Amino acid sequence: MKNILKYCLIIILVTPLLLTCAGKVDKQISEIENSQYSMAVNAFLWRASLDALSFMPLDKSDPIGGIISTEWFTDINSSNERVKIVVYIKDRRLRADGLTVSVFRQTKVDEGWVDSNTNVETSRLIENSILTKARELRIGTKISD
Repeated sequence: MKNILKYCLIIILVTPLLLTCAGKVDKQISEIENSQYSMAVNAFLWRASLDALSFMPLDKSDPIGGIISTEWFTDINSSNERVKIVVYIKDRRLRADGLTVSVFRQTKVDEGWVDSNTNVETSRLIENSILTKARELRIGTKISD
């Protein structure tokens, strides 16, 4: 009987503490998402996109318009081909349909560059990579606060 009372007392004392902590985490994430007053896009998608494209030189990054564009990038191992990536972040919420990635590819012909087809799967792989990183950032924010 004493053990039951002891457990009940512990539960009564600990429950408000746990509820307070859970509310604090949700509030802090909400504050992060709402603090995007200068950004018209989701901060986690924005940061994840910049991380995913960090190996390429950036041409433009507009957090208001939600566009990140790289310069043409030539890999050391393939000097006859270059790639440009444009990321469009279209929503303030962390949603899969709030992100579009366009990949442009050119091949060198004689002394000039000619547009070439790109594999549709390449854009999807980059989108998935960005979404995964954005989710990790969001979860990391929950855990660290």
